[in-house]
Amino acid sequence: MPRSFLVAALTAAAMAFAAPARAGDARQSPAVWINPGLYAYHFARDKGLRNRNFGFGVEVQTSPRYGFLAGSYSNSNGARSHYAGALWRPLEWRTASGLRIAAGVALAAIDGYPNYRNGGWFVAPLPLLSIEGRRLGANIALIPTIANRFDGALADQLKLRVW
Repeated sequence: MPRSFLVAALTAAAMAFAAPARAGDARQSPAVWINPGLYAYHFARDKGLRNRNFGFGVEVQTSPRYGFLAGSYSNSNGARSHYAGALWRPLEWRTASGLRIAAGVALAAIDGYPNYRNGGWFVAPLPLLSIEGRRLGANIALIPTIANRFDGALADQLKLRVW
């Protein structure tokens, strides 16, 4: 079984068994989530890029649609990256079990990629899908391929709600 399939299956299982919020519960704001970095499934599988991008990040949701994020991780090129940005997720659905699914965009300032601006800071809009239970969640982002600068990927960031 391919390792990427195993990671996707484990993520789906974690979300299915996450303690869902009760349908009648009012969402508390702010919500604070922490994450251990991300897993990137690269579209160019033959380049030897790092898939497990460990680090530490924080996401603060000031409302169900808006939030901020910041953190640091070891990127796919083996360098250290830092990021800070804002989230906007205007589309939202709730499952019968109480999972919240939201879609939107993250606009983040990121550094550490040697093929772009010599590792300096740049701003990137990233399409984002969030799946959240009461305590466990995941952000799934699409990272576009930009020739000779970035290798595209589907990134999965697991997160734990601490507030």
